[in-house]
Amino acid sequence: MDKARIAVLVSGGGTNLQALINAQNKGIISSGQIALVISNNPNAFALKRAAKAGIPTAVITKSELGSQQAFEERIKKELQSYQIDLIVLAGFMSILSKNFTADFPERIVNVHPSLIPAFCGKGYYGLRVHEEALKYGVTVTGATVHFVNEIPDGGRIILQKAVKIKEGDTPEILQKRVMKQAEWKILPEAVEQVSKKLMNNRKVVLR
Repeated sequence: MDKARIAVLVSGGGTNLQALINAQNKGIISSGQIALVISNNPNAFALKRAAKAGIPTAVITKSELGSQQAFEERIKKELQSYQIDLIVLAGFMSILSKNFTADFPERIVNVHPSLIPAFCGKGYYGLRVHEEALKYGVTVTGATVHFVNEIPDGGRIILQKAVKIKEGDTPEILQKRVMKQAEWKILPEAVEQVSKKLMNNRKVVLR
């Protein structure tokens, strides 16, 4: 295999998943291939995006399995069956435990809609991040792609991109600008960067 096998974990609309699919089609992501999309929400529109792109999908819910441990074990089983090298959290609304993240050191990446360490950590997701940025009065925000560990938004930073806040911005307007100008650009770049490193390391091991 000359490409890293990627699984994207989603919960909602899948705009970041679509950015990854588009980047893959354009050759921006050339060292990896999206091999699986997992959702913890059976109604996530992201599943339709994956199906349209011909990517296999799986729905795994905590409510169905009864516990966080069972939920994470089922995800691991699915990842193993598809021989996944890299996991991308793209709007995945479930915090993964240390038991899960420890099994994939620097092989799980997440995109967060602020310049970490600002407006991040437990409870900071979705519109709340942008509401807090506007409330605080910062003039610049942005997005961060980072490795995932047991601390919410606490893993090593891979890439960041700044976005200016404009007069009259609402959380909704700011959210869209951060997506278009930052998230959809640096997430594919980071995925390519990590995929390339994984494949280079694999080649060294094979030698």
